[in-house]
Amino acid sequence: MRFRPSPRDGTFFDLFAAAAAHLVTGAGLLAQILGADRAHRKELADQLRAVEHAADEAAHAIYKRLAQTFVTPLDREDLYHLASRLDDCMDAMEEAGDLIVLYKVGVLPTAVSDQVAVLQRCAELTCEVMPRLKSMEGLREYWVEINRLENQADRAYRRLLAEIFEQEHDPITVIKLKGIVDALESGADAFERLANGIETIALKES
Repeated sequence: MRFRPSPRDGTFFDLFAAAAAHLVTGAGLLAQILGADRAHRKELADQLRAVEHAADEAAHAIYKRLAQTFVTPLDREDLYHLASRLDDCMDAMEEAGDLIVLYKVGVLPTAVSDQVAVLQRCAELTCEVMPRLKSMEGLREYWVEINRLENQADRAYRRLLAEIFEQEHDPITVIKLKGIVDALESGADAFERLANGIETIALKES
């Protein structure tokens, strides 16, 4: 374990836990958008946008704390990138929800729910792991499972593209659906980048 001149500041870990909790809320709202009729989707998307704004504020709180803290519990750059990657996860989910409303899509392909289910599980795992950063214990299972889920999301994404190109004959509909599933795939990628960052931190701190 690397020597540090001061005890670990628990404030940072509390801030990261709060930021990750927004991901769980956001992923839940995204799942609700899929199951809602078009009339209710806008209201849910507005709620998702509000959660995304709250997540932005959580990230800025971390950046502010970094600017005000001389000795940080982990490398300053690692903490900054961790906050940024958390924000990327939320941005991708908010984008997907927004596109569903903006594009006025009716019934989405059934497999889209598989993508969203992966994002929900990734959000839950991320929220669970944040408090463990303080002790650096029990982290490996997290990034291994996130990697498995991202691979699952990749397969779902490829199947979705094949289904869209095969079954949809209207080019505008194809463009709309592809934009949505691309945003969802970006979300899975963002969660994997976050997990990779935590793995890097754990290896550096071991």
